[in-house]
Amino acid sequence: MQGFADRLPAPPQRRGDFDDMFADGLRPDRWTPHYLPHWTTPDRSGARYRITPQGIELRIEEDQLDWRPEDAPLRVSNLQTGTFSGPIGSTQGTHRHRPDGLVVRTNTPQQLLWAPTQGRIDLTVTASRDEGCMTAAWLVGTEHLRDEDCGEICIFEIDAQPIGPTTTARSGLKAHHDPRLTSDMTEVTLPFNAGTTHTWTVIWGGGETVIGCEGVRLRTIHQAPTYPLFLMVDLFEVAAPSGAYPKSAIIHRIAGWDFN
Repeated sequence: MQGFADRLPAPPQRRGDFDDMFADGLRPDRWTPHYLPHWTTPDRSGARYRITPQGIELRIEEDQLDWRPEDAPLRVSNLQTGTFSGPIGSTQGTHRHRPDGLVVRTNTPQQLLWAPTQGRIDLTVTASRDEGCMTAAWLVGTEHLRDEDCGEICIFEIDAQPIGPTTTARSGLKAHHDPRLTSDMTEVTLPFNAGTTHTWTVIWGGGETVIGCEGVRLRTIHQAPTYPLFLMVDLFEVAAPSGAYPKSAIIHRIAGWDFN
């Protein structure tokens, strides 16, 4: 990839505060296997997955429902490190990412399973190459303290279609409703097939966000959220159902360090 000057710093020598290879299955003290469950219903938000020797395989299955009827076609299997929302009928909750008026449909207790305000995450993943799919990882503001604490660090969004000898991914920062941040998203070109196993890194805090892959710095953004963030790791099918099922991506390991 790039030169030595663009290498990421080595991870801390201590064991991660959050370190999961999914050998013990999906731990409820670390993960909620639902995609933003407060904005929809459990039958639509629940992840499809299986534990394998390589990690956790997120799946889209043929009988899976769209996340919300209004968003069809959009099916997703997601893991996230916590939940927060207001009461049913309110517009208060984590990740108000849609402009069409999300409303709480399911009472979702607050869970702050892992929500650092600054730190580092190394995430090893094999992205999906299945038709119509996108593999993604984000850090999103919890919003449990203030509505404006809603910025997002997009570690990567990888569509299946452009994966080949090189891969195009989207990466950066989304302000959403946080007036203290400015959205800064771009496409990055990776000199490898993202349908094989690679490690992504995000380091944020002190007014800076660094995103890299395979030890190389891809983006330096001179801003960073300063509030608690949930980690979300997702497999989406963003097109009408087609092709063979199940569709899948594998999350091999997630190691995270809280720098507070």
